[in-house]
Parts: sequence; structure tokens; C-alpha cells
Amino acid sequence: MNLRPEQLASQLDKPLGPLYVLHGNEPLLVLEAGDAVRAAARRQGYAEREVLVAGQGFRWTELQSAAGNLSLFGASKLVDLRIPNGKPGREGGEALQRYARHLDEGVVTLITLPELDWATRKAAWFVALSEAGVVVELNAPERERLPDWLARRLAAQQQKASPDALAFIADHIEGNLLAAHQEILKLGLLHPPGELSLEAVRDAVLNVARYDVDKLRNAMLDGAPARCARLLEGLEGEGEAPPLVLWALANEIRTLARLRMGIDDGQPLQGLLKAERVFEERRKQAIQRALQRLTSGTLRTAILHAARIDRMIKGLTTGDVWDEFLQLCLRLTHGAAQPPARR
Repeated sequence: MNLRPEQLASQLDKPLGPLYVLHGNEPLLVLEAGDAVRAAARRQGYAEREVLVAGQGFRWTELQSAAGNLSLFGASKLVDLRIPNGKPGREGGEALQRYARHLDEGVVTLITLPELDWATRKAAWFVALSEAGVVVELNAPERERLPDWLARRLAAQQQKASPDALAFIADHIEGNLLAAHQEILKLGLLHPPGELSLEAVRDAVLNVARYDVDKLRNAMLDGAPARCARLLEGLEGEGEAPPLVLWALANEIRTLARLRMGIDDGQPLQGLLKAERVFEERRKQAIQRALQRLTSGTLRTAILHAARIDRMIKGLTTGDVWDEFLQLCLRLTHGAAQPPARR
């Protein structure tokens, strides 16, 4: 059974099920959900807990042994299995399938995993766990949902902030949810319950955003020029290597160009996305929105622009690489026809 993250708390108020599987791209949320399961287990009398970490050299027979070895003083137990790389391998996959088929009475099993790719979600072991227990995917909120996430965190400590203040926090902690959590706690310590002014938030919140090329690529797909500019400034300030930034942007442009060409030839978009190995739903939606505003001509010009930046990085032509990155992103976020880049 799949649950949304916000449904987990109410589910844990009921008698616990035999198996909980937590996975996602945000370690803070996975950790908090795991803490919630462990706390619920203690409340419901699961006093004994055994932690297993499936790292290098782990023997999968230990999993079944942990579930079967109840102490003389306790009739219930929490088995806390962690698979840090999300890849149990063939032996582990088979062990997890057997385990899911024979869950012991009096034992609650908690399995935590990192973000899982499309292929892993289809693996037999993960399907078996999903069918046998409760699965919760815990991902960092998308940029447009981040202010709402912050508002809920503030509300939990009886505080609230204006949309402008929430947007300010979101801009300064983007991509760093642990820092966001710490900043919210800091606001709770610095200010009493109630409304927080924008000035109070500005004084308290540090610029702890974590910039990376994937977020830049997403901002480009979403058609967000101001966010692209801010991310590029952050990447430059953090010393990111220009070849990596160019690779991320150029790779996305080539994908969009192939999709645009296929659509113009009358091919169905879903088949084209599959051929490009685009499976994640949010990425599909972002690409579809980008394709609505980008023409084949715009994308061809963008490819020429990227080639010029490549020559600039290699020292074959002069110019400001980071300014050219910005101009390239503006070309793609606006989607308007512009003169070809100088060769």
C-alpha cells in the first residue's frame, strides 16, 4: 500500500502493520518519517529494536534471524533495516522477497532506502515489499511548493509568515532542506508564537541555498528566467566547473530538439519520451511545457550557442562564459526567436 507522506501520521495512530518501507530523495524527510515509525513502535509496546545496515559484506541471513530472535523479556520487536545504496543485489533481492512473504507476528519491520530509479521500482523485491507493507515516498518539495512546506513547519511551532516572507526563506534555502529545517527552528527560538514580519525573517535567515546543475536544468525547462539567473550566480560563486554546467544544459537542449523534431514529424510524444528514457512524471510534465514554447528553430540556435560556449571554455574564442550561460538560459526560458549566436 502506497501512502502520501502527510497520511503517515494518522496511519501510525492505528495498530502498526508488519512492514514499512520509506524511500525518497530527501534524507531529512526519510529520517523524520523513520523516527515517527520508531516512536509509534515504542508507544505500542515494541520495546526491542535491532538495527541492520545492508552494506558491503552484509549477510542477508541476518534479516530473517533478527525477525525470529525475540528476547525472553519481550514479545514484540522492531527490525530496522537500512539499505544505504538502494541496491540489495541478487542475493538481497531474493532474501527480501522471501521475507515479505513470511512476515513474523509480533515483529514490525522498517526498511529505509534512498531515492529509487524507475528500474528499481519495478524490481521484484521492491514490488514484493510494496504488496506486503506500507510504502511512503519522501521527496523534497518542488520549488513552487516549498513556501507551503515552510508554512506547515512554522504552523507546527505556532508561527506564520506572509507570502513574501515565505518566498524569501524559500529563495535562501533552495535545495537544502536540512538547512530549511534548522532555519525554521531558529525562528521558533528567536521569536514568540504568532506572525513573523518580513524584516524579522530577513534578519534571521542565512543564505544557505545549495545550488546544482540539475536545478538549473529544471529551472530552464520550467521557463523561469529569474531563477536561472539566481542559480547561475550561485553556481559561479561556488566554483562549479563550466564544462559540467554546459554538459547539463546542452544535454537537455539536444533532448528537447530530438523531441521537437519527432513531434513536428507527427510522432506521438509518449513514444518519443520513452525512447529518450524520460520516465519520471514531473520531468515529463516539465518537458511538455517546454516543448509548447520552444520551436525547432529556437532549439537549433540554442545548440549553436552551446557550441560557442564550448569553444569559449576551451579558450578558442573570447567572452564571459557565465554571461553566455545566462543568455542561453534566457533564450530557452523565453522561447522567443532570436538571431543566431555568433560563430
